Amino acid sequence: MKKSLLLIVVLLSCITSSYAQSKNPSFEEVLSLRQAGTPILSPDGKHFFYSLSATDWNKNRYDSELWLSKDGQAPFQLTNTLEGSSFGAEWSPNGEWISFLTKREKKTQLHLIRVAGGEAFPITNVEGNIGGYEWSPDGTTIIFTMTPAEEKEDKKRKEKFGAFEVDDNEYKLAGLYQIAVDPDQPKPSDLPCYDKKDATAQAWDCIEWPKPDTLIKSGELAIRNFSWSPDGKHIAFSHTPDPLINSFFNADISLMDVSTKKWETLIANASADFFEKWSPDGKAFLYSSSEDNRTSNYYENGKFFIYTVGDKKSRRIAADFDEDMFGMEWKPSGLFARANLRTTTRLLKIDTKSGQVKIVEGLPSQVNGFTLSKKGDRIAFAAADGKSLREIYTASTSDFKAKQQTNFTAQLADWKVAQSEVIQWKSKDGAEIEGILHKPVDYDANKKYPLLVVIHGGPTGVDRPAPVLTYVYPVVQWLNKGALVLRVNYRGSAGYGADFRALNVRNLGVGDAWDVLSGVDHLAEKGLIDTEKMGCMGWSQGGYISAFLTTNTDRFKAFSVGAGISNWMTYYVNTDIHPFTRQYLEATPWSDEAIYKKTSPMTNINAAKTPTLIQHGEFDRRVPVANAYELVQGLRDVGVESKLIIYKGFGHGITKPKERLAAVMHNWEWFNRHVFGE
Repeated sequence: MKKSLLLIVVLLSCITSSYAQSKNPSFEEVLSLRQAGTPILSPDGKHFFYSLSATDWNKNRYDSELWLSKDGQAPFQLTNTLEGSSFGAEWSPNGEWISFLTKREKKTQLHLIRVAGGEAFPITNVEGNIGGYEWSPDGTTIIFTMTPAEEKEDKKRKEKFGAFEVDDNEYKLAGLYQIAVDPDQPKPSDLPCYDKKDATAQAWDCIEWPKPDTLIKSGELAIRNFSWSPDGKHIAFSHTPDPLINSFFNADISLMDVSTKKWETLIANASADFFEKWSPDGKAFLYSSSEDNRTSNYYENGKFFIYTVGDKKSRRIAADFDEDMFGMEWKPSGLFARANLRTTTRLLKIDTKSGQVKIVEGLPSQVNGFTLSKKGDRIAFAAADGKSLREIYTASTSDFKAKQQTNFTAQLADWKVAQSEVIQWKSKDGAEIEGILHKPVDYDANKKYPLLVVIHGGPTGVDRPAPVLTYVYPVVQWLNKGALVLRVNYRGSAGYGADFRALNVRNLGVGDAWDVLSGVDHLAEKGLIDTEKMGCMGWSQGGYISAFLTTNTDRFKAFSVGAGISNWMTYYVNTDIHPFTRQYLEATPWSDEAIYKKTSPMTNINAAKTPTLIQHGEFDRRVPVANAYELVQGLRDVGVESKLIIYKGFGHGITKPKERLAAVMHNWEWFNRHVFGE
C-alpha cells in the first residue's frame, strides 16, 4: 500500500512538473503582468519603495501604486488611488515621510504618508496641477512647478469665438513655487468657517490651506528641471522660452538665490544645456550640453561638464566614453550613471577628477534604474538578466554584492517563455549588426521554423534578451506556436557608439533594410528558418522600416506597420519634431527632394506586393495619422491586400489594456493567416 501511494505521489509530481513548464499564456495574462519601477532608497539606506504597475481590466487602465519595503522585509502596498495612480514619490529628508502626487479630486496635488503607518493625506490645495517638485534639504519646504488654471481671458475667448488653436502658441508656462511643509497642519474642515457678519460668529479666523510663495511667475519661461543646492540657499534650474517639444535646443541653466528670489543664467550655449546634479558639497554641479550642436545632437553622444560655482568655470568629463549616459546620481561615494552597451545596460562610476568611466561589474546585465542613500553607501536598483522580469535589488557600494528583494518572475513560473540568444552578422555594407533570436522552449535544431521579425522604434532604441514581450506583438504565443522571432538592433540603435548611430544618416530605411534582410539571410544560411513563411512588423521607427520593406522587397508573406512613416515629405510638415527629420536627412524637402524620395516607402509603392496591416493612433502627433492613410491608399491603388486599423483616442502609443489587446489580436490574426496559412 505504501509503495503504491509513493508511486502515485511520484507520478503526480512528474505530471505537475511537466505541466508547470507547459502553459502557453493568454494575451490577457501577458498584458496583465505586474512590473516594478525604479526603487527609491531612503536617506539612511534602510528602506526603499517603488511603483508597481498593474492592469485594471474593468476600468480599462494601467494603475501605478507605491509599495514599501522596511528594513529588508517583504514589500507591501502603501497607496491605493481608486480612480488614478500614485506617482512622483520622494522621501522626506528625515526619512519619516513619503510624498507623492495623485489626482484624487479635481487637481493633481501633493500627498504625504507616514512611513511608520497611517493613511495618506493632501498637503496642498492649489488651483493648478502640480508638476515636478523637490523637498528642501532641511525638510521644511517643498518647491514645485504648477500649471495655471484656465484664466478669465481664455474663458471669454471661448464664449465669444468658440474653439480654435494658433499653431505653436497654445500653451501655458508653469511657474515655480515654494510651500511650507507641516504634516500636523490643521485642515480647513477641522473647524467651521463662519460668516463674520453673523452675530453668532465665533472669535477665530478660518483655517485655510497653506499658500504657495511664488519664486518664478507663471508665464516668464518654461522650467524644465530644478534642484535645491545641498545648503538650501540656491536653486539651479534649466529653462527654455516655451514648453514646445523642439525648444529643448534653447535650454539654458540658471541659479536662483532663494532669499532674494533673484536669478542669473550661468550656462547659455548655442544649443541645449541641462542641469543634472549638484555635487555633495554644493560647490559644483554636473550638466549635460550639446554646446553649439543643433544639427546632429539627436544621434551624437551627449557631453557632460562639471561647473564650479566659485570660479564659474566648466570642465568636461567622460569625453572618451563612446555612448550616452543617463540617470546620474552624485553622492559622497561617487558619481554614478547608466549606459546602454550593446544588448546590456550597465551601471557606471565616473571619476570626477580624471573624468574616466568605469563599469561596475557583478550586477545583472540590464540595470534599469537606481538610487543611492544620502551618503552613497547603499544602492537600490531594478534589473533583469534576459531570463527574468525586472526585479528589485539592494547592495552596498563598497562591494556591490546584490541581494534580490522581489520575485516578479514568479509570474512566469508555469509559462513557456522565450529562450533568448544574442547573434551577430554582417550587413550589406560590412557593418556588424546584432540581434536577439528568440526560440521556443522545445526548440529542435533539426527543424526549419517560420520567422517573425519584430523591429524596435527609436531609431536609438535597443532590443535586449527577454522572456516575454508585452506590447502589441504576441511574441511568446508565436514561439509556442512553432516559430522563431528575430529582433534586429539595426544601424542607429543605442548601445553601439556614436558612429554606429550615425550610419543611417541620409540612409534611413535603406541601410535599415540591409540590416534586417542580412539578418534573415544569416538565419537562412544556417538552415534555421523556412524562408517561405516569414513576416515582419514594428512600431514607430520600426513601423517605418516595415513600411520601407513592404515597398522594397517581396521576401516576406506579410507586414504590420505600427505608427510608421510612409512619406518623409508629408511627415516633415505634419510631425511635432521637425528637427529630427532635418538632422537625419540633413536637409528639408525644399532643399533636397531627392533624399526625401530615396528614403520614403511611398517612392516605390508601385513595386509593393505583400499584404500589409497598418495600425495607428487617431491623434498621433509624433507620426501623424496621415502617414497611415497615405500608405493604405497607395497599397490599395496598386492592388495589394491591406488593412488599416485606427485606435480611437490614442496618440503615438496604445496605452490602455483593452485596445492593446485588440492590437495584439489584429497582429495575431493577420500573420496567422498570411504566414501560417490559417
